[in-house]
Amino acid sequence: MMDFFLGWWQYEFMRYAFFAILLIMPLFALLGTMVVNNGMAFFSDALGHSSLTGVGVGIILGMSNYKPAMVIFAVVFALLMNKIRHSRLSSTDTVIGVFSSCGVALGLIFMSYKGSFSRYQSLLIGDILSVTRDELVVLAVILPIVALLWVVCFNRFHSISISPELAGSRGIPVRLLDNLFVAVVAVVVMLAIHWVGLLIINAMLILPAAAARHVAKNTRSYLLTALAFGLFSGFFGLWLSYSISVAAGPAIVLISAILYFATFIVREKR
Repeated sequence: MMDFFLGWWQYEFMRYAFFAILLIMPLFALLGTMVVNNGMAFFSDALGHSSLTGVGVGIILGMSNYKPAMVIFAVVFALLMNKIRHSRLSSTDTVIGVFSSCGVALGLIFMSYKGSFSRYQSLLIGDILSVTRDELVVLAVILPIVALLWVVCFNRFHSISISPELAGSRGIPVRLLDNLFVAVVAVVVMLAIHWVGLLIINAMLILPAAAARHVAKNTRSYLLTALAFGLFSGFFGLWLSYSISVAAGPAIVLISAILYFATFIVREKR
């Protein structure tokens, strides 16, 4: 019986995946709650698509490690998309759709340069079992930085999500904090996309937060519930992937989706 539940612990790559979930799910919980509150689900999805262009830029520049190019391009992409989104010259969904489409198309063109696209198809679905010790160290550094930023700026972020105009009238630097938030989301998405995959990273980011929103009674319980749902989905999905030999990322998203629909039913019965 113990082997059935803990047999996976004997494998180093499974232990690394466990610690990756332990680090990345709190990051997703912190950022996902604000993404859901601000109605930015498609924004983070567009960021995931921009990773293709980031990889393509790295290929064109001849970089052996394309992750720095991904992160830099994603931050620039996010800030530009955010600027146009707030210009009100076009609706938000139109702006995000245009940027998302351009990010995919340009990335595919760059990545297919000299027939190199097949080398990077793993980005589409990701593989959390491939996480390394060095990547865990990076996550361990990023998590406290984001947590500190959250503690310092949470009230301001929350005020902006409720009413940017009211927040601005109270002296809160709305545009600066908004750009800071989207830049942080861009960095976290790019760091995680190699393990999660761009096809499902948006779901993994927003589903625990969206499920928590159904049952949370206040802001604190919202954040804690999103964290609990994220960790439960991550650990149970990882165990499920080992037990029945399926991909870990989709298994985690499936558990998150079940939680979402279960909490939706609970809310409807209330």
